[in-house]
Amino acid sequence: MRDTATMVNGFDMNSVDALDPELRRIVERRASLLGPAYKLFYANPVRIVRGEGVHLYDADGQAYLDAYNNVPSVGHCHPRVVEAIARQAATLNTHTRYASELILDYAERLLGTYPDGVGHVMFTCTGSEAVDLALRVARFYTGGEGVVITANAYHGVTAAAAEISPSLGPAVPLGRSVWTVAPPTDQTFAHQVRAAIADMNRHGVRLAAFIADSLFSSDGIRPDPAGFLRPVVEVVHDAGGLYIADEVQPGFGRTGEAMWGFQRHGIVPDLAVMGKPMGNGMPIAGVAARPEILEEFGSKIRYFNTFGGNSVCIAAAAAVLDVIEAEGLRQNALAVGLYLRDTLEAIAKDEPRISAVRVCGLYAAADFADPATGEPDGATAIRVVNGLRDRRVLISATGPDGSSLKIRPPLPFARPHVDRLAEALTDTLRTL
Repeated sequence: MRDTATMVNGFDMNSVDALDPELRRIVERRASLLGPAYKLFYANPVRIVRGEGVHLYDADGQAYLDAYNNVPSVGHCHPRVVEAIARQAATLNTHTRYASELILDYAERLLGTYPDGVGHVMFTCTGSEAVDLALRVARFYTGGEGVVITANAYHGVTAAAAEISPSLGPAVPLGRSVWTVAPPTDQTFAHQVRAAIADMNRHGVRLAAFIADSLFSSDGIRPDPAGFLRPVVEVVHDAGGLYIADEVQPGFGRTGEAMWGFQRHGIVPDLAVMGKPMGNGMPIAGVAARPEILEEFGSKIRYFNTFGGNSVCIAAAAAVLDVIEAEGLRQNALAVGLYLRDTLEAIAKDEPRISAVRVCGLYAAADFADPATGEPDGATAIRVVNGLRDRRVLISATGPDGSSLKIRPPLPFARPHVDRLAEALTDTLRTL
């Protein structure tokens, strides 16, 4: 198993002397100014200076295929989003305590993408803040404190969100009212959640919420079978808790099948958390909720996020919805995702070290394991990630052992980009 105290696919500062002089200067300067908590990707870090669509460009003008970054959801520097940001920044940028229809128009459009029953939205600047707010609301509404999560979950970096993010490593302890369950593998997942709640109750802790990213991204990407989360909602409600859908990664059409990841499972959450893909990387995020859950919270608690939902970020978010609709990006995620699945499965047939492939829209995993023992092989996965980087294709790895390739490109990713990824992956595998 990998050392969980280190970031998957993180650069090791002990090898800084091996970098070319200019990159070494930048990396050392970065460490001296930002400190050791800021990590770089890849054994040989990439110096990126520009982005466009699904490509990033280094200081030498070399193009890298971006098959990793989900935050610029409609592509790097999309002209429609850039224009909306610039136009609004030149007009007005202020907080939400003045009457403005900009935020109302966007809220109405956004909530229109949710199923009936979800009728309010509160805006924040980051997904971590949104998770923090959702936990506050759940604990206020239920009177409980306990939270059930998966064993390698990631939900954010505020104090409250980090307490439910075991993937941050053992130096970041879980909260005392947090119970974990194994990542889902089949229809027994709801039984695991029920058992965790029962154990929580035996320890005198009352459930407030279950929270999950419906793609289980940091647990190794485990989206199937669609529908297995439906009985979890019943279990959580029976225990008096709320179901929180973390849509930071599955949301905004990434699964291809629906706008929101939870919709694949035929459920309606009590709260849904969104992150910066909402504004293509601008600092806007939020919590969508059933109105009855916010009624007492909103009447008794003065919640204010100074620039959560500010005018410029709202303009960016509205432009993102425009692009998703105008360019058919949800439909693209479905079609290209199927092609990506078929392509990865074809590669896996000829590669015994790839033990499984899982794809849901434009989110994919390929597991590496020792063919002789079946044990997860994180070392080989990271060699593949770095081999792809050397061929100017950017991905990363995920899972508790770092043994799963993590492929998560911007939504305009197309079939030729899949072919480019496959070519680089095949070439990398030949050199291992």
